[in-house]
Amino acid sequence: MAIDSARGAPDVNELAEPELIQLLTPEGERVEHPDYPLDLTPEQVRGMYRDLVIVRRIDLEAVALTRQGELGIWASLLGQEAAQIGSGRALGEHDMVFPTYREHGVAWCRDVDPLKLLGLFRGVNNGGWDPAEHNFHLYTIVIGSQTLHATGYAMGVQRDGVLGTPNAGATIAYFGDGATSQGDVNESFVFASVFNAPIVFFCQNNQWAISEPLEKQSRIPLFRRAQGYGFPGLRVDGNDVFACLAVTRKALEAARTGQGPTLIEAYTYRMGAHTTTDDPTRYRLKAEEEAWKLKDPIERVKAYLVRGDLADAAFFDEIDAEAKQVAADLRRACLALPDPGPTEIFANVYADTHPLMTEEQEQFAAYLASFEEVSS
Repeated sequence: MAIDSARGAPDVNELAEPELIQLLTPEGERVEHPDYPLDLTPEQVRGMYRDLVIVRRIDLEAVALTRQGELGIWASLLGQEAAQIGSGRALGEHDMVFPTYREHGVAWCRDVDPLKLLGLFRGVNNGGWDPAEHNFHLYTIVIGSQTLHATGYAMGVQRDGVLGTPNAGATIAYFGDGATSQGDVNESFVFASVFNAPIVFFCQNNQWAISEPLEKQSRIPLFRRAQGYGFPGLRVDGNDVFACLAVTRKALEAARTGQGPTLIEAYTYRMGAHTTTDDPTRYRLKAEEEAWKLKDPIERVKAYLVRGDLADAAFFDEIDAEAKQVAADLRRACLALPDPGPTEIFANVYADTHPLMTEEQEQFAAYLASFEEVSS
């Protein structure tokens, strides 16, 4: 990279926005890319449209539940549905996912019950699903730490000697643009590179790390960081579900066949708040949000279906009705979730009983019982 000697910074000509890998334009026009061919049946496209609509409706219901005091907090995926559904539908049976706290769409693709997600944010469980059953690990709140877990897991798969066989599974780690400033993420890049680990780093660049814009995270496009660590990086249109599917599918296959890691930067936008405790009007302009509305991931798939006469009004009405019903059922189930007993915090810390944990649980139970004795 050329250096501007006057500023000691990269040449501005090299900081120009790179071309996105795109297969579906915001207007719903299908385009081809020589490196990422994608052949989808009308049924598959309609299925992804259904995924996008239902996942958005679940997300909106969770936001509403939070505003009504039924959830403690929620991290919305609004605007990022294509990045998650596209990459999620690229996953194979043996691939393992390490999410952050916003991958509700990927969880949907891995058949994790949305109620389990709501239970976590309602404070009645610690996740509630078995990572081994769904090949989808528990949500990670600590920014970037899941990339270390994912890299270690991928190195374990590598040492199992299954790469290149039908039982081979790649690992995918999700994180946001803000996490790229974390030491954990950069350490993961080092280990993944030097050990040629079978992992895909999937960065959803939604432009804002809470209230800090992308330019506070990097002077160069994020995907170019991979070059410094010695593995491929690329930028995909994160609002294009087709491109996210094709790019992630190819990267996962490369990992499974021993070709090492890939960094995918899904260039997208967080349309809502960082979480329901955040107010984005304090740090970004309404005009910016309006510009990104024109790139909406759901509307472009709908436009594609309409352009090609692949779906009619009855189909769209049916999907909307299904999404509404899913949300209604989810709300009822959420409100019916029982509160856990005080000692249930000790459950599932270890797979089997642990002497120290049992002792602590008994001490805590005795402490709680002491209040009952006093009141009686």
